[in-house]
Amino acid sequence: MNPSDEIDALIAKHPDWRGAKLAEMRDLILGVDEGIVEEWKWMGAPVWELDGILVVGNIFKTKVKLGFMYGALIDDPQGLFNGELGGNQRRSVEFAEGDTVDGDALRELIRAAIALNRAKPSRAAKAAKARAKE
Repeated sequence: MNPSDEIDALIAKHPDWRGAKLAEMRDLILGVDEGIVEEWKWMGAPVWELDGILVVGNIFKTKVKLGFMYGALIDDPQGLFNGELGGNQRRSVEFAEGDTVDGDALRELIRAAIALNRAKPSRAAKAAKARAKE
């Protein structure tokens, strides 16, 4: 199965509010930029990427979680991040049943994650820089 099919299957496996919430968030994420690519990693996690990982989705018993790999480096003026707040890298937006989200604010977080990924030097550039120092 390709990654999109895997994500479809995960959503179908959870016909309750959790599958619906992940489907809603998936549509929102993919709508931010046509270059965003869906992946399936770590033995069962939907991942959305553009110039690197942006968001990792997970369905748990009582929540749906969107993990931003470098969320600690992203401004969150609307205060959407409500999970993994103590670390120095990741942040997450976690939904319980009935929770809603400010779509515009979440799209801004995704755009900020894209900008952060694009601002990082590529692995090839890092390798070239390391070789130049030798």
